[in-house]
Amino acid sequence: MAVLRQWIATAPPGARLPSTRALVAEHGVSPVTVQKALRTLGAQGMVESRPGVGTFVRTVRVPRAHDHGWQTAALGAPPLRGPRLSTALRTTSNDVIALHSGYPDRELLPERLVRAAFTRAARSDAAVSRPPAAGLPELQAWFAGELGAAGPVGVAPPSPSDVIVVPGSQSGLSTAFRALVGAGRPLVVESPTYWGAILAAGQAGVQLVPVPSGPHGPDPDELARAFARSGARAFYAQPSFSNPTGAHWSPTLADAVLDVVRQHGAFLIEDDWAHDFGITADPVPIAARDDSGHVVYLRSLTKSMSPAVRIAAVIARGPARERLLAAAQAESMYVSTLLQAAAYDVVTQPGWRTHVTGLRQQLAARRDLMVRALAEHVPTASLDAVPAGGLNLWLRLPDGTDVLALARGCESAGVVVAPGDEWFPAEPTGAYVRLNYAGPDPGSFPEAARIIGETLETLEMASRRRLSD
Repeated sequence: MAVLRQWIATAPPGARLPSTRALVAEHGVSPVTVQKALRTLGAQGMVESRPGVGTFVRTVRVPRAHDHGWQTAALGAPPLRGPRLSTALRTTSNDVIALHSGYPDRELLPERLVRAAFTRAARSDAAVSRPPAAGLPELQAWFAGELGAAGPVGVAPPSPSDVIVVPGSQSGLSTAFRALVGAGRPLVVESPTYWGAILAAGQAGVQLVPVPSGPHGPDPDELARAFARSGARAFYAQPSFSNPTGAHWSPTLADAVLDVVRQHGAFLIEDDWAHDFGITADPVPIAARDDSGHVVYLRSLTKSMSPAVRIAAVIARGPARERLLAAAQAESMYVSTLLQAAAYDVVTQPGWRTHVTGLRQQLAARRDLMVRALAEHVPTASLDAVPAGGLNLWLRLPDGTDVLALARGCESAGVVVAPGDEWFPAEPTGAYVRLNYAGPDPGSFPEAARIIGETLETLEMASRRRLSD
């Protein structure tokens, strides 16, 4: 072994070692001993064996920087400039207090129901079959029945054939924006609004037309002016427990918005993402009050069931439904039969309704705990309203607060928050952070609020010093 090491040390990279027969003859050892030595040297990275060719001194590969600069010219400028990854999607370590996520904690999910449903689905034909393009008929019927049950007398409920099952609400948004709006055309949106809708619109080349929306929703007169000024034919909104503000539209506002949409011959793309997260109010979808095809309804099961169950439905009537189905097929062809079967299994179990009912109490306790903690430890910040449902608080910070600096300071102290700038389709109208009260370890909320308050106070003191210098 020592002789071979010495030989390799003086040989150039890529030099071929003597054959096994030559080494046996030269050193008077057995072939087994030679092979064992070569295997040891190979494991140490000194030689490399090429079957049928021989053994060679390993070529030293000098590390060098990757040069991918040619791709800049090949790709051109990106169509959308914005955050590469939303703060809400970040994964964090277990030693921080995570208030940034857009998903509920695992203990708020129907884990037992989901596991059992997947076990049954895996044993059925769903594991090896392809579903119809628009979705499993039984799941279509369930989504249609859920929406129809919320409608008033005299309004025709949707039929199962109006339902298109899609792989999550983000896919549904992308499909709706491409099919109903199109690249280069205007889409009216609330401001602030869901960051994922802003991202989907940008990827589809849609031009956003923001209208201000506060703790109770948008002003119908502002909405009418936005339609008239832009010529838009669609309005994206979250009437129930808006992300991020938590706004819940009153029936009067919902009717007024629907009137504006109808007057302009437009669509309302209603994102009912928080349907299962009511606390002191129940969501009443606007789509349930419209049978004229003006409302295109989107409901997801992912957040309330499991992040692993990327299942949502788009409900639309008339020619719009055919365009949406074509766009959905172009993007994903169909949604996994296994996922659809598991989702349908969960929502038809008696335990599903029990879970949703119990979730209301758990969210209320978490929300109220965080509200009290913020009032005690962050007195200079404010909540425009305590949300009647959803997963988040929309905290208004003092004017002039550097939100990104606050987020960095909080994270260095062990608390991750989501800067509010990501939820504005144009320039932010104030300093906000979004705080998720459905995240892990609610017992740490008071400590998190204390850290937010201390970090904010540190920033305010630094700002006053700069002004006095």
